[in-house]
Amino acid sequence: MPLLKVNNVNLYYELHGPEKADVVVLSNGIFMSTASWGFQVAALKHHFRVLLYDCRGMWQSEHPAGPYSMEQHADDLAELLKALGIQKAHIAGISYGGEVSMVFALKYPKMVRSLVISSSVSQIDPLLEAIGQSWVSALESRDVTTLFNVTLPYNFSEAWIEENSKALEATRKRYEEMDFTSVSELMAAFRKINFTSQLRNITAPTLVLVGEEDILKPPKYAQIMVNEIPDAEFILIPNAGHAVCIEKHAAFNSVLLGFLMKHSEVIN
Repeated sequence: MPLLKVNNVNLYYELHGPEKADVVVLSNGIFMSTASWGFQVAALKHHFRVLLYDCRGMWQSEHPAGPYSMEQHADDLAELLKALGIQKAHIAGISYGGEVSMVFALKYPKMVRSLVISSSVSQIDPLLEAIGQSWVSALESRDVTTLFNVTLPYNFSEAWIEENSKALEATRKRYEEMDFTSVSELMAAFRKINFTSQLRNITAPTLVLVGEEDILKPPKYAQIMVNEIPDAEFILIPNAGHAVCIEKHAAFNSVLLGFLMKHSEVIN
């Protein structure tokens, strides 16, 4: 299992694709793992060097005691890139990973070739705070079924839930392997997000994506980011919920690949 120790924490990572191509970093959502990016790796690895990783507290990376923060995650990613000899990369992420990506772009602008943010927020309004509190309560119960049932309706669209019972059962089983303590620390870091006023300082070319039916982090949050980030592009993907990279992976990949190629130096 490939691990690198950065900032005194062992981070799990994977590299896919040609060594001399531009690097694309894909940062996970809070309940995602590197395996969740399978559709994207298949599409990107022919043209880009794809870096997947679990941030501290996630799955195969080390789970140190908290508290965690978005700034800490950004620092971890910067050190991981440096340890791998990567000076500059396309920085992309979904949900929690998109929020880490924005903080990274603010803290390390010279390391960012382009920025892709999906299904993310730069502030937490009352309804999202209430949803977050329900997730925290489910985590405190330490009951896998409760956590799965509470989070499921917010992660996928109704149509996808109806059509993918086998995939959902596999997801529920994956929850059995979850470290409730570290996920609680990730949730605590998420609930402190409040950096809308800083977004105007992002200098990288930016793409903001969101599913039309995302009820967890709905399109209004994407519009806030597009309004604040200079010259940001905006794509609304129809008939998709929060996990848009899984639900509508073909549409997601098409938009992502086109944007990355437009802002790349090395294309294979």
